[in-house]
Amino acid sequence: MRILHTSDWHIGRTFHGVDLLADQARALEAIAAIVAEQSVDVVVVPGDVYDRSIPSGDAVTVCNKGFEAIRAAGAVIVATSGNHDSAARLGAGAAFSGAGGLHLITRVDQISVPVRLEDEHGPVAFYGIPYLEPEITRAQLEVPTARSHAEILDAAMSRVRADLAVQEAGTRSVVLAHAFVVGGEATGSERSISVGGVETVSASAFEGVDYVALGHLHSPQTLTETVRYSGSPLPYSFGESSHNKAVFLIDLDQKGVSDVRRVDLPVVRGLSRLTGTLEELVNDEQFAFAEDHYVSATLTDVTRPVDAMRALHTRFPYAVHLEWQRPDGLADLRYREKVHGRSDVDVSRSFVTDVRSDPTAGELRLIEAALSYADRDGDARVADHEDARVLDATA
Repeated sequence: MRILHTSDWHIGRTFHGVDLLADQARALEAIAAIVAEQSVDVVVVPGDVYDRSIPSGDAVTVCNKGFEAIRAAGAVIVATSGNHDSAARLGAGAAFSGAGGLHLITRVDQISVPVRLEDEHGPVAFYGIPYLEPEITRAQLEVPTARSHAEILDAAMSRVRADLAVQEAGTRSVVLAHAFVVGGEATGSERSISVGGVETVSASAFEGVDYVALGHLHSPQTLTETVRYSGSPLPYSFGESSHNKAVFLIDLDQKGVSDVRRVDLPVVRGLSRLTGTLEELVNDEQFAFAEDHYVSATLTDVTRPVDAMRALHTRFPYAVHLEWQRPDGLADLRYREKVHGRSDVDVSRSFVTDVRSDPTAGELRLIEAALSYADRDGDARVADHEDARVLDATA
């Protein structure tokens, strides 16, 4: 049996406010193409199918088309809910979808009820462990004192092992789990699942099964040969710009896992961090490679450019993030050192220069007038306060 491990689709996610549905549709098409090319039997998706608990209608449409494309390519799908999903909504209609080859595992009572599939060597049991919030699921898992994810996952795996023990001899097993396993490296685009500061679980918690398909972390990672994160099919932060997104292909023979291969996914749209003056970014040929990328630009102009994003979009239509950083860095912004022994006018003039440019003569007159008014107003408040104290003392 050949299994494709993918996860963390986050259908409906935006990237710095930009809709990613078209990119996500292309990523799912690429996964379906791999299913067809590699004769994949089963696709496993361990959580975060959607990015929101209440996905938009368009997000549902993209997701359903992705499922349909994978099924049409020849694979059965086994998916669980993640911390971004609404377990109830994702699992709605699971009994009907299972008959069509889409098995959705979103409830605690489904953990010990595997999806059983057959190949020439016999049965393979797919156990789904959805994201389990300790406060919500500890009673259902009959561990009322559990507080951490590790305790909850141990209870879930106890149910898996108990059921696996009564399966027929030679049954191979695959576990889908949405968790933060020790040794995994976060990318920064994942939502924290910490409870009381304890969010990690040990890879040893999964002992006794043939392969563990993990979801939650967004970069492909190998914790052990048979415990892996596939990562998300698209980058969801500029911190992932250097990642090569991928899926894992797992082959099972009669004894268990015989081979695991990584297959890189095509880049739908690149991510680039660019630094330079606005004129350099818009005109310099060295930045031509990023013209169709999502761009995060750091401007180094001496003066903050006006309407810089509009100018960037003339060359980089997918520019999504912009910040301004003076070329002389933070040294000139150490105001504690700069203001010592200086007049209010000098301090105000330096502030305007640091954040914009040198003030004009007219602007200096306005600053002096404002400071003079503030001084008079402050003196009046002090006088009023002193008068009030005198009145209180004589009352």
